[in-house]
Amino acid sequence: MACCRGLNLDTEVREDVRRRLLSVKGHVEGVLRMLETDQVYCVDVLKQLKAVGGALGKVGDQVLQSHLKNHVVTAHERGDEDLIVSELMEILKYR
Repeated sequence: MACCRGLNLDTEVREDVRRRLLSVKGHVEGVLRMLETDQVYCVDVLKQLKAVGGALGKVGDQVLQSHLKNHVVTAHERGDEDLIVSELMEILKYR
């Protein structure tokens, strides 16, 4: 159960995240097309996959920063510090 519902992203951050995810979508579609032919060099596929991973990492960083700024720093005021710490520990095990 999340402590404080809502994706609280600044307008600029939300648009940047959206733009990055659309770029990721394009990269993934490109990789899928690459897999349809045997003439594609493995290293070229790996480069595209690395680009996808990097873009997703940046998106994750932006959302995490927003979460820290808008939810974590105010946890004490709401009295849900334990829940926030538990959520962060869950997230960090995937990073």
